[in-house]
Amino acid sequence: MFRQLYSALTSENTLDRAFEDLTQMLEHGAWMFDRANAVLFSTVPVEEVKQPLYDRDRAINDLERSIRRKVMRHLTVNPGHDVAIGLALMSVAKDAERIGDYCKNVFEVGTFYTQGFHVARYQEPLDAISDEIYDMFGELSQATKDSDEDRARAVIHRVLDVRHQCDKLVVSLLNEDEPVEFHEAVAYSLLARHYKRVASHLGNVATAVTGNLEDLDFFPGE
Repeated sequence: MFRQLYSALTSENTLDRAFEDLTQMLEHGAWMFDRANAVLFSTVPVEEVKQPLYDRDRAINDLERSIRRKVMRHLTVNPGHDVAIGLALMSVAKDAERIGDYCKNVFEVGTFYTQGFHVARYQEPLDAISDEIYDMFGELSQATKDSDEDRARAVIHRVLDVRHQCDKLVVSLLNEDEPVEFHEAVAYSLLARHYKRVASHLGNVATAVTGNLEDLDFFPGE
């Protein structure tokens, strides 16, 4: 599907970077996710990351607006043509923009909660989820570049698993019998929700790559 979209958009000089803009948004999001988690686990100082992270977020916002302008210009010049794929591109650009917002949320947890993580039954699964999501960024970027539907479907399956793991962690926290420090429990809960949302938006972009536009914003079981 994205190969068709790329062909349609590059037929006009004013739109020849719309597809690359989306890939760049994902690359910025991957950087933000990695740096936010580095702050979370105190491997880099907040001051070193804060300004570059917010600069990347603004760059993501600018790229989303750029995609919107290019698609609207294309549809204005070519009324009735490529409407579905143009709207799909704007939809997944919004997903890429929201990823930046959730990366900022992860960064804020690392900024405001500084007491550390001490409960392995929550910390270790969240560490694994974080690594999984970061790897999915790379897989999805490659899938969009190559219009690789099989790779995109693999990302969707991984997203579903991450979402399930995040939900399990929240349920475990709500039913916890052993004492967990209040602020630490809040941090675990927030991270599970933020990670789930990042994964879900990655899943939407992957869904568009497969061409199943009617499934955007929907996941099995919901």
